[in-house]
Amino acid sequence: MSDVCRLALEDGTVLRGEAFGARGEAGGEIVFNTAITGYQEVLSDPSYRGQIVAMTAPQIGNVGTNPEDDESTRAWLSGFVVREISPRVSSWRATSTLADYLDGHGVIGCAGVDTRALTRRLRSAGAMRALISTDARANDGELVERARALPTLDGRDLVREVTTPARYEWAEPGWRHPEDRRQNRKEKLSRGASPHVVAYDFGIKRGILRALVDAGCRVTVVPASTSADEALALGPDGIFLSNGPGDPAAVGYAKDACAALVSSGKPLFGICLGHQILGLALGASTYKLKFGHHGANQPVMDLSTRKVEITSQNHGFAVDVASLAGRAELTHVNLNDGTVEGLRLVGKPVFSVQHHPEASPGPRDAAYLFDRFVDLMRAG
Repeated sequence: MSDVCRLALEDGTVLRGEAFGARGEAGGEIVFNTAITGYQEVLSDPSYRGQIVAMTAPQIGNVGTNPEDDESTRAWLSGFVVREISPRVSSWRATSTLADYLDGHGVIGCAGVDTRALTRRLRSAGAMRALISTDARANDGELVERARALPTLDGRDLVREVTTPARYEWAEPGWRHPEDRRQNRKEKLSRGASPHVVAYDFGIKRGILRALVDAGCRVTVVPASTSADEALALGPDGIFLSNGPGDPAAVGYAKDACAALVSSGKPLFGICLGHQILGLALGASTYKLKFGHHGANQPVMDLSTRKVEITSQNHGFAVDVASLAGRAELTHVNLNDGTVEGLRLVGKPVFSVQHHPEASPGPRDAAYLFDRFVDLMRAG
């Protein structure tokens, strides 16, 4: 018989399910993710630090897990909630089951939860603090009180918990068939020398690093606390600001470095948290969304072309559009709620997007943005 797992929300709701993966207790902000595939990339995305993730797809785990699909060195989220966990794995790439993966990373899974009802509650009330627990000794009321005692994400710098402790080089490309890989190498050689990118690790995903390599870049990853002078001393052709967890307003050291890097005149490209930090560095403000954007099906319009892109997203904060006026040009908007999805600095090679052009998981409608960044570096 499986252990009982309980999910206690700060509004007093307690949901029961069957535990899989690790046992114990963990808490954080609970959010829902609407991706149908790519749960391993979700589990290993550092942007989920401090959060419990509920998947809206009804069955999860059917393709197992494998080392190649990890987006970082570990699973960062606090807990994982699903409606049904697949009883078998049916992918030739799988090396372990989802349950074994979670157990190995110390993450509690809870299956058998009515995730549709949970998602409706979160959409109505907003993301909230929650506790996931296999502790049979505590009553429901005690679990709810423990959830209410947890810190919120507002004002929390979680970047320091996920960033690399030391600088390193990254040269691994994305997975390709051997024939495609040879052709891609020929294309890169025909473009000339590889531009050198210094990538700030605020919680960077490997998919981003692979996309930069595939675009022809030589990549050096640096810790989030790296100063602008230290980054520029590495001789970059461009600067990249990565995704990451927590409140962008709490990462003041990154905002200060970004402001100096913008002044340097180097091409700069930010995504997700990096986009928000760029907004703050330009003098704009950020705010917390009601339940955030988490999934692989968010519609975004490029205002310059009026083209709609389906994008992968994972964030709980956004740049205030009114605060951008006179500071930067709005380039992309979210068609679900009108929030800022992209900006650029007029007259400078600086731009950013809120969504994830590398996908991992999700569609690759916005992958052209990496080539745009490379073109800016080559033009410089």
